Amino acid sequence: MKLFPAGLVLGAALMAASCTSGSQADDGKLTIAVIPVGTTHSFWQTVEAGAKAAGEEAGVEVIWKGAVREDSRVEQIKIIEDFIAKGVDGIVLAPMDDVAIRRPVEEAMDSDIPVVIFGTSLKDNTGIVSYVATNNFEAGRMAGEKLAELVGETGRIVLLRYSEGNASTTDREEGFLAAIAEHPGLEVISSGQYAGVTAESAQERAEQMIDRFRSGSDPGFDGIFAPNEPSAFGTMRAIKDAGLSDEVTFVGFDSSDGLIKGIEDGSVKALVVQDPYNIGYLGAKTLIQHLNGESVESMIDTGATLIDPTSLENPGE
Repeated sequence: MKLFPAGLVLGAALMAASCTSGSQADDGKLTIAVIPVGTTHSFWQTVEAGAKAAGEEAGVEVIWKGAVREDSRVEQIKIIEDFIAKGVDGIVLAPMDDVAIRRPVEEAMDSDIPVVIFGTSLKDNTGIVSYVATNNFEAGRMAGEKLAELVGETGRIVLLRYSEGNASTTDREEGFLAAIAEHPGLEVISSGQYAGVTAESAQERAEQMIDRFRSGSDPGFDGIFAPNEPSAFGTMRAIKDAGLSDEVTFVGFDSSDGLIKGIEDGSVKALVVQDPYNIGYLGAKTLIQHLNGESVESMIDTGATLIDPTSLENPGE
């Protein structure tokens, strides 16, 4: 699978059906709202591009709106409720909390507004049109297997979690731990620390972890995993600033220009990357198909792949 400079895999465009049903905007177009977990990180900006491309192909108006901070549950709930009040034809939603966001989703469905969940799931997906996302448990397992391969059969492992209540990263974390558990010589010495929702908070937590375990020239651990873009970028910066790029094996998740540079300079040994364009494209596309009366799959896996220095040098292989 070919990877572009930011490690983003662009999904193949699918032909969209013309819109013929549902409550329409004044200009005759169907209108759907696409609500991400956040709007600042490059991952979600690429998701936006995919969602809007699906809308353009189908002649559907796509309104993109999300919270600035990825832990602002109250703001995301308000955004959902505002779109319900406006009477959009459908909602494509990446819930930032798998429990707290369930109520407004039910309110939308009770108002006959169909909902596609994408990127990250709810605890209960009953009643939604479809769930469009990476198989996050298996993607996390992929990261764990790669870290085990790089560290070897003995070593001390650290997991820096993302944020409580985020289903997608929780699944990745559990998949990672499941893979590490298959290697009895690898000891997980920390798995309960949370990075927070920004690269800055992640860097601070990673620095605290380094200070906690480091003893002289021994970093105190051999491998570390962070489960999404901000946590990975902050962890990478902490490792580089501490001069531990050669001593600690770091595997991250998601991609950005900064993380790709980390692979190139050796501070990041591998990344598991999703296809954010495809997540956005298929999330919007699936809802549009449903609004047009077409049948859709209840679960759509958008895929993930692993990149490392070798795959960057040979992107077509």
